[in-house]
Amino acid sequence: MSTSLPEPGPSADVETRLLDYLDFYRDTVADKVSGLTDAQLRESRLPSGWSPIELVKHLAFMERRWLVWGFLGEQVAEPWGDDRAGRWYVGTDEDLTSLLSRLRETGARTREIVEAAELSDPAALGGRFDESGAEPSLVSILLHVLQEYARHTGHLDVGRELIDGRTGE
Repeated sequence: MSTSLPEPGPSADVETRLLDYLDFYRDTVADKVSGLTDAQLRESRLPSGWSPIELVKHLAFMERRWLVWGFLGEQVAEPWGDDRAGRWYVGTDEDLTSLLSRLRETGARTREIVEAAELSDPAALGGRFDESGAEPSLVSILLHVLQEYARHTGHLDVGRELIDGRTGE
């Protein structure tokens, strides 16, 4: 578990730095939802209407969409499985433990994908992308995924503060 935000350093190893940041944000998301009751996880305190558990599911699906379906071009069941009728969705049969497990498994798969490729490699066609010449590079995908995590971790930070006053990374 990554307990502190990776600090910029002298390393030119961009791949490792990006993976470290993604690990940090996944761990921070898990920490932000720890200790919440099921009711608190499923209730929204924000005008947008999302709940903390919906955000966790969204992040796992978002990362898989970009790396497995997007970069690798693999067909995946329900690439938009976190979305129902235009909004994030978590079924009553889904629980935080399984969604956090999915988030960690997705992160492990991301690490495997990144370590087996070059940052400059373009995404494969046939999954999320089907137009030759428009497919993004792996580094572009990772930067997008990283900004999603950073943005939504901030949202979760505000949500948690509204639920019980807890603040911080």
